[in-house]
Amino acid sequence: MNNPPPAHGGTVLALTRRLGCRPEEILDFSASLNPLGPPPWLDQAVARGLRDLTRYPDPWAGPLCQAAARLRNLDDSQVLAANGTSEIILALPRTLGLARAVIPVPAYAEYERACRLAAMETELLPLDAEPYFVLNVQAVEARLDQPTLVFLGHPANPSGSVLDLDAVLSLAGRHPDSFFAVDEAYADLCPGLPRLGSDLPDNVLVLWSLTKSLAIPGLRLGLALGAPRLISSLKNQLPPWTVNAVAQAVGQWAMKDTDHVEASARAIPALRDHLARGLKSLGLDVFPSRANFLLARLDQDHPRAPELARTLAEHRILVRDCSTIPGLDTSFIRLAVRPTAETDVLLEKLEIALEVRPSSPMATAKPQPVLPPALMIQGTCSNAGKSLVAAGICRALRREGLRVAPFKAQNMSLNSGVTLDGLEMGRAQILQARACGLEADVRMNPVLLKPGSDTGSQVVVLGRPQGTMEARDYFRTKADLWPTVCRAYAELASGFEVMVLEGAGSPAEVNLKAFDIVNMAMAREARARVILVADIDRGGAFASILGTWHCLEPWERSLLAGFVLNKFRGDPGLLGNAENFVTARTGLPGLGVLPFLPDLGLPDEDSVSFKALPVSRAQGRELVIACLDLPRISNATDLDVLTREPDVDLVRVSSGRNLHDLAPDAVIIPGSKAVVPDLDFIRAANLDEALRRLAREGAEIVGICGGYQMLGEDILDPHALESNRQRSPGLGLLNLTTTLEADKRLSRIKARHVPSNLDLDGYEIHHGQTTVKSGEAEPIPVVLAGGHILGHGHPRLPVWGTYVHGLFDAPTFRRWWLNGLRARKVLLPLEPASAAPDLDQALDRLADAVIQNLDWPAIKNLLETRP
Repeated sequence: MNNPPPAHGGTVLALTRRLGCRPEEILDFSASLNPLGPPPWLDQAVARGLRDLTRYPDPWAGPLCQAAARLRNLDDSQVLAANGTSEIILALPRTLGLARAVIPVPAYAEYERACRLAAMETELLPLDAEPYFVLNVQAVEARLDQPTLVFLGHPANPSGSVLDLDAVLSLAGRHPDSFFAVDEAYADLCPGLPRLGSDLPDNVLVLWSLTKSLAIPGLRLGLALGAPRLISSLKNQLPPWTVNAVAQAVGQWAMKDTDHVEASARAIPALRDHLARGLKSLGLDVFPSRANFLLARLDQDHPRAPELARTLAEHRILVRDCSTIPGLDTSFIRLAVRPTAETDVLLEKLEIALEVRPSSPMATAKPQPVLPPALMIQGTCSNAGKSLVAAGICRALRREGLRVAPFKAQNMSLNSGVTLDGLEMGRAQILQARACGLEADVRMNPVLLKPGSDTGSQVVVLGRPQGTMEARDYFRTKADLWPTVCRAYAELASGFEVMVLEGAGSPAEVNLKAFDIVNMAMAREARARVILVADIDRGGAFASILGTWHCLEPWERSLLAGFVLNKFRGDPGLLGNAENFVTARTGLPGLGVLPFLPDLGLPDEDSVSFKALPVSRAQGRELVIACLDLPRISNATDLDVLTREPDVDLVRVSSGRNLHDLAPDAVIIPGSKAVVPDLDFIRAANLDEALRRLAREGAEIVGICGGYQMLGEDILDPHALESNRQRSPGLGLLNLTTTLEADKRLSRIKARHVPSNLDLDGYEIHHGQTTVKSGEAEPIPVVLAGGHILGHGHPRLPVWGTYVHGLFDAPTFRRWWLNGLRARKVLLPLEPASAAPDLDQALDRLADAVIQNLDWPAIKNLLETRP
């Protein structure tokens, strides 16, 4: 008895030391824990317990025992808490003082060990495998000719069979001098399982482990439920303070909040069936089970259990070799019920290890192709730089020769673009597709939200508008969109070797997590390793990383692979040991510091660069161009190229006084997601009068898309797309009427600017259909595309507009237009830029920064491991 007891499973740390990997890289099917992981409140409970570490805890965990008694309808004196039920199992034989024990096997090995340590005569009663190791009550009773301790599992470990409690209670009643320990270690995870309650006989003790149901094997906590005299006697065998303050706090919380365990129990049957079907398809004999594990018998042609366990361990998978369990032999293994994705990996590796093909295609448990490795970029806040970090990683992986594609489940942006097939998606994923050398595909961004008010957005699904929803309505719709998102990802990912996903906002928005389809929920679906990005330029980066980590649930933390500090100005050496500070508290490695990259020349997704424009003339350049700062500005990227022109001061204005004082050479009214409300803003800010006055004084007024519609006489909204007003007056600068139709026009276009006879490349995204009103000052066509008029101008005033987004991206046209403004000021013309801004050069520069400043080998290595 001097040899150490055999391990029962869960030897993750030993395997990580041997393989040189992280615990998160091991799939543990040997420890039968809650497959949904710890409860979301675990951190809060642990934090509460930590505050009590400077004081001795209650010596017998009284508040915990009281809470457990209330939950199980018992008296406080009927509950004992200990450092795991194994401690109670070890103390029970000493407490009872009986000479003999009977243990139906197969069973948990600690039962036998505890009895033999107490010098009890111990008989192992083999159960018949044919009725699936179900307890033979008559065989047990035949051995109760003297006072005997009997250990029973409900459900039994490792078979998963359950007891007929009425038969057990009847047996206990017929043999009052014997004692029956009923181990309910896994019962919390068995939905609908009858449990022993308040009418416990004096000779029955219930063992109740919280380790399994809460998935906290590192925090030992178990309870015993029984007669007050027995509980008191057990206390005499245990030291006080055996349950520490943290464990007591967690236990008390578990007694009052059972939602997570109950939800887990409801999920287990489907997960268990998935595992069982897969094992049977590989030729294993699977025993029926009510528990969160399955006992399986290998075929005679299969490797034996010890060999199979060693083989799977080399693939970083642990299973329970049952050859050390009394009553079983080398043909048995036990496998925990785990999430579907983990189960599919197990089945794939088992198929290889067993050197067999699935016996029946219909029985196979792998309904989908295995998804490729994936990285996901999440941020501690909005505008942390997720989109560009993802784009840089996309381009860097492409340089490695990998076929890579981007994905963002849900994007909220006013800056969208159009695919070749006329579908709408977020510009960030269009840019990331370019980084991957791909044409944009709406599956890269299946859900796009385009805010039209403070509380509502137009919802675009797979490139097509589905209508406008208020936030509360959209949250209720998210569950319906989730299958569409998952299907889009699976279809897209099947054609690539690597996926790079992007999150939205922060994964730690606790008020939104229940509705999440874009952050950790998507990371789990894609089995992606998550890199957390913090914007150090804003300050508070380290606090934001720690705060994010603390707000995440344990399963979410398990997906995190490290953090990146973004937009750092200066010498990274100034950070000192700050990264180590974060690592010490979270376990997350720092993956590098990306420098602030000025003038990168990449389009902005969310009008952030537009908001950075000055509100007054700042650089003293020859041309002053004003742009209206609309509350619902859309596709502000139309203006990006103007900021790089050497003779242009681009200024944003939000009031008529500012516009008048600026005296600009031109005014641009940009796109708008909600034309009617933005027209209301223009009038409230007295911008309408200022625009009309400037037009009369010779300043050029240009409207793009929504701005073009505003220049007209009327906006008609028969479908109430933007407001409940059927008609709204425009600015009256062009004799046009726009009707907002239900269908949105989406297309990439090649057009011609009539006054210059120059070509334009761009795209259309609009609901409006604009027509000329007959009468005085009838507008003239200024932009044509295949015979369609996409823009009009005033016959005498310098006022014109167009539906073409991206018109200024054409360098020849842009310089022609700017030189026209120069001519009015009697300035010599300038030559156009030699070429359009080169996105690929900018993306290469971004990839260079990623490779040079991040731990690129470590990031690539993340693709070799799956969460």
